[in-house]
Amino acid sequence: MVRRQEGCELVAGCDLRPPEELEIADDFAFFSDIQAMLTAHPEVDVVCICTPNGCHAEQALLALEHNHHVVVEKPMALSRQDGEAVLFKALAVGKQVFCVMQNRYSPPSIWLKEMVDSGILGRIHMVQVNCFWNRDDRYYGKIPWKGTLDLDGGTLFTQFSHFIDILYWLFGDIHSIQSRFADFAHADNTDFEDSGLVTFDFVKGGMGTLQFSTAVALSNFESSLTIVAEKGTIKVGGQYMNEVDYCHVEGYTMPELPPSNPANDYGHYKGSAANHGYVFENVLDTLRGEGSISTNGLEGLKVVDIIERIYAASDRGLKTRG
Repeated sequence: MVRRQEGCELVAGCDLRPPEELEIADDFAFFSDIQAMLTAHPEVDVVCICTPNGCHAEQALLALEHNHHVVVEKPMALSRQDGEAVLFKALAVGKQVFCVMQNRYSPPSIWLKEMVDSGILGRIHMVQVNCFWNRDDRYYGKIPWKGTLDLDGGTLFTQFSHFIDILYWLFGDIHSIQSRFADFAHADNTDFEDSGLVTFDFVKGGMGTLQFSTAVALSNFESSLTIVAEKGTIKVGGQYMNEVDYCHVEGYTMPELPPSNPANDYGHYKGSAANHGYVFENVLDTLRGEGSISTNGLEGLKVVDIIERIYAASDRGLKTRG
């Protein structure tokens, strides 16, 4: 993605695995230690953190301490406390933290943002988010750190934080949270629940529900968002919230939206939309003074905060691996 963005140069990379195992070209500096990389390349403008969730905050802090801007994959951290530390350090050193929430770039998401912000829908009464995916041994057996409490954190952090971000982006913060969790299909390959039911109220008014599961058999089913509002009803669905299923709004004609990018294809399963290129375009525009961050550090922190409060609202029944 860095190389595809005109005006950007890939200077160095770092991984615990050697380049030959990663099957990458050796035409940039390669390190097995992040401290060594940061020390050797003080000229770097931006450090991109694409490591397991539990490493994000620590490595973001290290990059900021070396005076670099940071692009951090979701989630920004696995606790609000760690996310606050990253944000505090960024403010102290005058650097930007770009949080990767690429679903904001999908045409249905952009359209939903316009519908909500314009006031066309009137007061928001109810919002329902459904995230029903498949993640089984084909997934957890291939990527050992996923499913662990310290590096993965849970399905809301790894699978569904994108949709909590969309919820926050559209409707703002939530409170009065009630949660129930269950583990239907992952007793042997994760340290945490695979499913949950969450209800809440929006600070700005209206109520909402979130239903999520990675226990769907065979393949992903849907990711959807339904809005019941004063002046109409909307549902955006599909497997990745990439299709407008229903739009009936007073005095409004639904426009034809641009096609959504396909989902990231990982073989036996698929993830969210392949919109990462827009993230790096936004990084370049922002640092040139030609735009503003699409998802800033405070927004990344709020997603972590909301997930933490959802989990704290009920017993997760966390397991310890033998």
